[in-house]
Amino acid sequence: MMNIKSALALVNDDGATSATAEEARLDLVFAALSDPIRRRVLQELDGRAQLVSELAALFDISLQGVSRHIQVLVRAGLVQQERSGRISRCSLDVGPLFDAALWLNHYSKYWQEQFGLMAAMLSEIDTRQGAAKSNKKRKPRKTTHPK
Repeated sequence: MMNIKSALALVNDDGATSATAEEARLDLVFAALSDPIRRRVLQELDGRAQLVSELAALFDISLQGVSRHIQVLVRAGLVQQERSGRISRCSLDVGPLFDAALWLNHYSKYWQEQFGLMAAMLSEIDTRQGAAKSNKKRKPRKTTHPK
């Protein structure tokens, strides 16, 4: 996996990014999102900035362990960190999440097709079940005639 320094090295002198740089950034984002602790940190930062110590209090791991997870998020561009002496405040940056969502959306056509097929199958099942219920209602009842 590529780190942020090698990803930034792929930015051209004129500021344009190559496809490889974009791929490297996506790699960092998806790698960061692959861990449940990091996803929870992002959830906690949704809507408000927090101190690293506040975030660390939410987990059963050390402050150093949470700091390492935060650094992965920072390298992926998902978290911005402001330091004032020993105090570090974190905030969410949704830009890379938007880029990842755009990338995923490109492939949504495949699961959308599957949803269409599933809807057609369910409709067919409903039609058959409706027809079977109608047939049951139409069958004449056997009546017994006294002899």
